[in-house]
Formats: sequence, C-alpha cells, structure tokens
Amino acid sequence: MNPITLAIAAIAVFLVLIFLGMNIGLALTLVGTVGYALAVTPGAALGLLRSLPASQAGSYALMVIPMFIIMGNFAFEAGLSRGLYEACNKWLSRLPGNLACGTIAACAGFGAICGSSAATAATMGTIAVPAMRQYGYADQLATGSVAMGGTLGVMIPPSTIFVVYAVVAEESVGQLFAAGIIPGLILTVLCIFTVVILVTTNKKLAPPPQKTPWKDRFLSLGGLIPVVILFGVVLGGMFSGWFTVNQASAIGAAVACVITIIRKKFTWTTFKKVMATSVQTSAMTFLIMVGAAVFVTFLNITGFPKMLATSIAALTVSKYIIILLMTFIYLLIGMIMDELPAIIMTVPIFLPIVESLGYDPIWFGVYIVLNCELGAISPPVGLTCFILSGIAKDVPLGTIFRGAMPFAATVFLMIALISVFPQIATFLPNLLFSR
Repeated sequence: MNPITLAIAAIAVFLVLIFLGMNIGLALTLVGTVGYALAVTPGAALGLLRSLPASQAGSYALMVIPMFIIMGNFAFEAGLSRGLYEACNKWLSRLPGNLACGTIAACAGFGAICGSSAATAATMGTIAVPAMRQYGYADQLATGSVAMGGTLGVMIPPSTIFVVYAVVAEESVGQLFAAGIIPGLILTVLCIFTVVILVTTNKKLAPPPQKTPWKDRFLSLGGLIPVVILFGVVLGGMFSGWFTVNQASAIGAAVACVITIIRKKFTWTTFKKVMATSVQTSAMTFLIMVGAAVFVTFLNITGFPKMLATSIAALTVSKYIIILLMTFIYLLIGMIMDELPAIIMTVPIFLPIVESLGYDPIWFGVYIVLNCELGAISPPVGLTCFILSGIAKDVPLGTIFRGAMPFAATVFLMIALISVFPQIATFLPNLLFSR
C-alpha cells in the first residue's frame, strides 16, 4: 500500500475507534503499532513498543505534570476557589452581568493554580452556576460563562498544555509559561467585555447588577491571600531563577499542601483523595502522550506530515490566510479529538509551516492553546460544556453550547490579535529570558 494512503487509512480507523468509545491513548497506540508494522515490519513495530513508551513517559520535562496536578487538587481541597470567586464578584459588582464577569475572572485566577480546563470548569461550575441561577441569570449565560472561563485554565500558567507542547516542540517550558500570561489576561478581559455586551443587548440574560460597598470589596481581598502566595511562589521563583520549572512544580505542590493544613482542610481522607485523583489524571495524560508518540512515529515514517506541510507552505496566499486555514483545521480536530493527542499529532506538521511564515515557536505554543480553548467549547465534543452538563443536569446540552458560542467569537478575535501582533505572546519571554 502507498505510504500516504496507509497514513490516511490509519487516521480514518483511529477516528472510527474513538467514535466507538475506545480509550484515546489505546486507540493511538493500537493504530500506530499496526500501521508501523505494515509500513516497516512487525519486528520493527515490536521494537518501537519496547523503547518508545518508556522513553516518552520517562522524560524529565514531564515530571511537572503530576506535580502541578497535585498542586491544583490541594488548592481545590483548601477551598481557594470560593474565596477567589467571592472577591472577583465583589470587585466587578458594578458591571452588567457582574456574577458572570466575576466567574470568568475567578476562573482565570483558579487556572493560575490549576492548569486544567476540566478541573477549572468543574470547580468553578459547582460554585458559580447555582449562584447565578439563584439570582435569576439565564441558564445559557450561567453555564456558557463557566464553560469559557474553564478554558482559561490552560492559558494562564502553569498549564499542562504548554508542558506537552514544550516536550513535542523541544522548547522551554518557562518561556511558554511567560508567553501565556499577557494573552491570558487580554482574553480574560475580552471575555468580560463579551458578557457586558451580551447582557446590555439582551437584558433578559441577567438581572441588574447589585453594587457592593467598598468596605466589603476590601474585606474580600483576604480570600485572595493564599492564591497570591501560591501563584507568587511558583511563578515568581521560576521567573526569578531561584528554581527550575520542575522544582517549581514540586514546591507548588508542597505549598498548596501547607495551605490546606493551615486552613484546617487536611485529613487523611483528603490526602488519599488528592493522591488518587492526581494519579488517575496523570496516568490518563501519560497514556495519551505515549499513544500519540507511537502514532506520530508511524505517520513520520509514511512521510504524510512532510507532504501536508509542503502542500500548505506552497500556497501562494497571505500568511494570515494560512493561519486562518490552520485554525479551521484545528477547529475540526478539536470537535472530534482531545487536546493532547491533537497537539502531539499536529505540531510536527504545522510548526515548520509557522516558522517559514516568520512566527516564533513560542508564539505557536500560545496559538495552539487558543485553538484548544476553542475546541473545548465547540460542539459536538466540547469538553467544558459536557462538564457543565454534568453539574447543571437539568440544563440541556444545546443550551450550554449556545451560551458558549459568543465566546468562540472572542477566542477567534484573540487568535487574530496575536497573528497580527505576535509581540503579545513573545514580549514577556523576550524580556525575562533575554531571547
């Protein structure tokens, strides 16, 4: 069989398997191994399985993933999300749709100590959705704002997606974390403006704002102290050069544990729950990465990524048209595939194209994360929307997707901004790391 035809057939088989409900990591491993056996030899495929999973999972750079997951789980058990939510709501109380605005800001803050879209959406959803519905917010705004806010957890560091991209693209995790800060803050502000516009144009979405006295606003800042300490220790220590990214992740997990103890939320049951959840999440992440590595190795053998990259690069159109085309491809991929395998499979294809257009690989990491955010709120597989449907069980999934759609336009706007002004993503890495 022609190698390109074999690659296309393998991709089709993989999509069929995940639609049938097979675990994504196992599907990637199975299809990649069989494809490699057909493209080379069965013996070579067995050799690949003997070496690649161990080398991939044993990467020193990936140690940060379980550590940051533990940090986020301890932060959740310590109740940091509720104090963050209350402070954001009170400080944004004068804006139309203030509870939704505060929810988005709180999601961005919790993302800074969590790094996971799913965890951020689940955590803030259990707090914010009941509160907004109690005050008369429309279901689509209440759930849509949390679904979008949850995606901010992968942009503002620490971020699992940035770590995975750093390993695949062989870039600095610290520089990628720095690159995500300004775009993450700008996107948060744009999402808040989106809520204000929605509520102003359709007053049925939310009741009039209830202004909070200045005294209560300042008192609410006490709930931010643990968040600021954790965020400051991890990112401050890392960017100042006191410790490496891997050390920062371990120190962050330890500080989060100490905060849990100080807030009297630490028990043996809590510790076992945090460890069990963290192991489960880490194992799922590593299985996907191992499977994707096997699959990508097979695709590289066929020459399919190089052929596709050459075809796209040969287009005689503006670089912005190529970026738009790539965004459309990522949107389609995000509708049917989890973000981790999507990154591992597409970065070897698109990174050479991006560099040929004059963009920085660090910029491409931010672009990738924005596309992951877009996929997380897009039907039919929008991850954060499905999480919200599990929290607000009486709200139809279609209503949640309708509530998230205006924010998809906001993400598109952010992609356009960093495409035209790439310095938005590269300014801080250049400043902090003297690039």
